[in-house]
Amino acid sequence: MKSFIVFIRQQGVVGLAIGFILGGSVSKVVSSLAGDIINPLVGLILGFAGGLKEQSFTIWTAKIMWGNFVAAAIDFLILALVVYYGFMLLGLTKFDKKKE
Repeated sequence: MKSFIVFIRQQGVVGLAIGFILGGSVSKVVSSLAGDIINPLVGLILGFAGGLKEQSFTIWTAKIMWGNFVAAAIDFLILALVVYYGFMLLGLTKFDKKKE
């Protein structure tokens, strides 16, 4: 048991667990921002006031859901920007450097 506690302290497992939990919460907030605010605005700009995710076209019998793809790409870009700027603002890049 003692070696397990030493492992947790040395490896930063508690910090990893906290980061994982907070990351899930941030992901929900960012997904809501993208899905509830930004995607509808992009839909209005593109002329699809009914919703961007529902936009599609049909080739023979295949329904191509291009709006859903664009919405997912926007979600990804927003999440990537939040993570990038979050790391930069918190100064976490100094912890990611390799030990010499």
